[in-house]
Amino acid sequence: MAVRKNQATLTADEKRRFVNAILTLKRNGKYDAFVTTHNEFIMSDNDDTERVGHRSPSFLPWHRRFLLEFEQALQSVDSTVTLPYWDWTADRTTASSLWAADFLGGTGRSRDGQVMDGPFASAGGKWTINVRVDGRNYLRRALGASVPQLPTRAEVDSVLAMSTYDMAPWNSASDGFRNHLEGWRGVNLHNRVHVWVGGQMATGVSPNDPVFWLHHAFIDKLWAQWQERHPSSAYLPAAGTANVVDLRETMRPWNNVTPADMLDHKKFYTFDAA
Repeated sequence: MAVRKNQATLTADEKRRFVNAILTLKRNGKYDAFVTTHNEFIMSDNDDTERVGHRSPSFLPWHRRFLLEFEQALQSVDSTVTLPYWDWTADRTTASSLWAADFLGGTGRSRDGQVMDGPFASAGGKWTINVRVDGRNYLRRALGASVPQLPTRAEVDSVLAMSTYDMAPWNSASDGFRNHLEGWRGVNLHNRVHVWVGGQMATGVSPNDPVFWLHHAFIDKLWAQWQERHPSSAYLPAAGTANVVDLRETMRPWNNVTPADMLDHKKFYTFDAA
């Protein structure tokens, strides 16, 4: 079974294999298909109509399936590759190994945000941004420019302590664990990290930055930790709720998977640490 590891513990060979698998998916067009899917759901998900991937209870199971599908695509290139996670409560600075030239590369230059080093820099000729929100075709970042600090462990623990998964109105105004983790209320965990990275990560085409997958792998791990802490707290809503995905309703775009199917990550992978 696949084991998802903390990116800080990856060997040089594991980093190289992960990067090379991503670059292969980019070359064959499969990577950009994931970017397109995510952007379509960002654009269509809102508080007042049908919502699936964001601002809704299915935010977590939707992304669990999305990441699983991407991980399987990576493994079709290299069967040894699994998705690493970025624990941004521990690796909190621009000097973290995550941003080294042998892995994801660093922040963007001041005048235009263009990432200049690492395997995803435009100058290397292997990472052109094709699915974009403007005319710029290079990877952009502005680490720490828009918000000065990543979420802390204490802030994460305060959200993990919440015992109710979600509640009405089932959108970005909801109280409960899901919305506080997603970041529309409270200490702002998931959303804040996107904004901290900046560039494409702060837009609907955020998967253009490969750090997207490491960030969401950690969000997925936090959901798993919450499930372990609150074994009697179920996914909500259970049934009969307009405009959101109930426990046993199928999720677009797959239409063959429900939140109930995604509740147990151990059917698919484990993590290196609880």
